Amino acid sequence: MSVNPIVHSAQRAAFGAAIDATIHAVRGKGTEKMSENACKLIDLAQPLLKDRYPAEAFDAARKLVSDPNGKWMQFAYRAINEIDPHILKMNALNLVYEGMLLGYNQVCELRKKYQCNMPWILLFDPTSACNLHCKGCWAAEYGNRLNLSYEEMDRLVTEGEELGIHWYMLTGGEPMCRKADILKLAAKHQASVFHLFTNGTLIDEQFCEDVRKVGNMAFFLSIEGSEESNDDRRGEGIYRKVLYAMDLMKENGLLFGTSICYTSANYKAVTSDEFIDMLIDHGVRFNWYFHYMPIGDGANVNLMLNKEQREYMVHRVREIRGLTGGKEIFCIDFQNDGEYIDGCIAGGRQYAHINPNGDVEPCVFIHYSNANIHEKSLLECLQQPLFKEYHKGQPFNKNHLRPCPMLENPELLGEMVKRSGAHSTDLQRPESTDDVYRRCKPYADQWTPTANRLWAEEHPQSACAACVGCADKE
Repeated sequence: MSVNPIVHSAQRAAFGAAIDATIHAVRGKGTEKMSENACKLIDLAQPLLKDRYPAEAFDAARKLVSDPNGKWMQFAYRAINEIDPHILKMNALNLVYEGMLLGYNQVCELRKKYQCNMPWILLFDPTSACNLHCKGCWAAEYGNRLNLSYEEMDRLVTEGEELGIHWYMLTGGEPMCRKADILKLAAKHQASVFHLFTNGTLIDEQFCEDVRKVGNMAFFLSIEGSEESNDDRRGEGIYRKVLYAMDLMKENGLLFGTSICYTSANYKAVTSDEFIDMLIDHGVRFNWYFHYMPIGDGANVNLMLNKEQREYMVHRVREIRGLTGGKEIFCIDFQNDGEYIDGCIAGGRQYAHINPNGDVEPCVFIHYSNANIHEKSLLECLQQPLFKEYHKGQPFNKNHLRPCPMLENPELLGEMVKRSGAHSTDLQRPESTDDVYRRCKPYADQWTPTANRLWAEEHPQSACAACVGCADKE
């Protein structure tokens, strides 16, 4: 979809002015003006999204922001007053206007044109290097030999922006090992956002100052429960270093949240009131929860949750982020929130992952591919056979509490890899899908009855809930 540059410039300026007005009206002055300006932003967004959402959805959004004393308006008020205005504006403008509105419309047009998945979020690893070696981390197994050059990252983002992709998440390895290049990349691509998954230990005052200048960056810090459990996985003293980084980022008005891997050992600790209150006090705005995935040589199936533990997570995360009650922090549970995104979003459906060797993979947890950015354009990589298999198979299960083709439907991953001719991209040791299947199959079998019951309770009118067993696509 071609975008008229004059129209684009005018729309971006209008959104920018509305964001500036909201920030200026709210900082230190109360929530009433915030509600008024939030409604103006919704009015600007509606024409761009009218083909994707009914008018009732925009009316519901206006109702939500019209209550200045509501939980999420209080959350927004606190954020506007505490986050640096330039960072707030650049993330809102690029993530919402460029990414979710204009860019996503372009992505949808390209999906129709090429009849394939087309992401609006792209994850890539600037490096396999890391200053830590955390237990159970897929990146920790990669070693420190591989890097995407600045020129390769620049080309990747340039090609991505041409496709309508304006949200870039940087994983690793530890992306902060390449912080000079990342700052340079963010400074050049001011119409996109760059969000880093980081252990936080390399963040210092100078870096915070640099981030305030470029504006279009945010962070997901890894932390997993108590000081004892965190340091057992990440190393002695790391917990306190992460809290220090949070305090430094809060003082500098940076936008950041957490990236939390929950396991059978820590699932209650990382969702406890005490833990979440501590994060809020340190300036955390959002928690991204990731289910432990048994991949690579270091996989430990004992860290996978049993059915009772996972059911606890389903209910607890919803409780935390409820419209009322819970906490003033936004939480996403990527394994249990499939109903809101129609199941698995990998394989280019909403996002894809590029490792530091340049392999374009369906997911950060699924290391198979047919394409490499050193050999093909980004568009060609997104049209690879494995991604086409994802496109044909998604959603992999009608029960979106069983979204993944590896964890909950492990037979499907092997079938797709075989049909597509994809190869293992594990950077430590090639891994057969048979090995992955053997690890995940017992988990899938014990979770299925509970998942079917929960889905039937939550969706009694759906065809899937009506017969329960239809959740098994196989």
